[in-house]
Amino acid sequence: MAIKPVFVSTYPPRECGIATFTQDLVNAIEKYNDVRRCYIIALSKDKHIYDNRVLYDINQDKFSNYVKAANLINMSDIDVVVIEHEYGIFGGEDGDYIIPFVKLIKKPIITTFHTVLKNPTAKQFEILKKLADASFKVITMAKTTKDILMEVYDIEEEKIEIVHHGVPYMELDDRETLKEKYGLKGRKVISTFGLISPGKGLEYAIEAMNKVRKEFPEAVYLILGQTHPNIKRIKGEEYREKLMNMVKELKLENNVQFVDKYLTKVEIMEYLRLSDIYLTPYIGREQAVSGTLAYAIGSGKAIVSTPYTYAQEMLSDGRGVLVEFEDAQSIADGILMLLRDENLRKEIERKTLEIGKEMYWHNVAKRMIDIFYDVVEINKKVGVIA
Repeated sequence: MAIKPVFVSTYPPRECGIATFTQDLVNAIEKYNDVRRCYIIALSKDKHIYDNRVLYDINQDKFSNYVKAANLINMSDIDVVVIEHEYGIFGGEDGDYIIPFVKLIKKPIITTFHTVLKNPTAKQFEILKKLADASFKVITMAKTTKDILMEVYDIEEEKIEIVHHGVPYMELDDRETLKEKYGLKGRKVISTFGLISPGKGLEYAIEAMNKVRKEFPEAVYLILGQTHPNIKRIKGEEYREKLMNMVKELKLENNVQFVDKYLTKVEIMEYLRLSDIYLTPYIGREQAVSGTLAYAIGSGKAIVSTPYTYAQEMLSDGRGVLVEFEDAQSIADGILMLLRDENLRKEIERKTLEIGKEMYWHNVAKRMIDIFYDVVEINKKVGVIA
């Protein structure tokens, strides 16, 4: 039996990490014959022109749109509804429009939690708990967050599935060839990519480069990506301008470069391939998953990171270097340790790539399809009992 899933998520061309995640996932799933076709109920802030996978476009702040979407799902031949959950992409207080929406849906639901908070507000707790209760299965991307779902939210273990954040696999030129292509020949390259926002801690990374360049003047830190559209809408380029002013004040123009554009997949993978070190200096301690860190792991990078939840788990067993939050000296020490010791760097790359291979999208898609079948079977049994 071929299955027809619908994903409730942000979706390109909306610029959002979860939108990109969902597009990558459905592209990978559709390569298997087990799935007839993937559809999308897209969550939007602005008007977008979507591809023909999108069945309906919800204005996330209009509750009537959720009702229409639920009715559309119920009247269709969709087999399973997959909700990509993040508090900020649904309307209402902390995104609480999702709760009456799932109550209206008469098809089996799977929810992927992109954020799992250890210390939620009462409203955040209520939303996650009710969403989990309405779901046949819940998906998280790390063992740490599975433990939090069980201990904090009292979700039964058999309902929870761990599925890695997917990453692309591409045949690419070697590191030195790509460095030459991007005008970085002879440089030691440290990089961070993703939508820029104050929570990324990039100011500490720039300050760290002031220390790194004293020993490695050829080192360059690439800050890759545009400002997050939600931040840009409210505060413009205030944060980026602050960072650029820091670079000028520290006279780091030769050691810090901004690539202010929305990167294509190929560009992301090429920049990762040419990087000697990948850096995530994030300041959010509870971050349950990071797509950018997942991409770096899938690329087999030597990684320096602050110890947020996802990084602690994924970089354990010698797969990276953890440094202190909001501490430029600690970040500099981590980078310098890897720049000084090429053998250590290569050993970390080898260990990282081992787990990275498990995260390729085709493996993640197969896991998801298995979960679809499980949920459809559970739903049949529940229907018989009822």
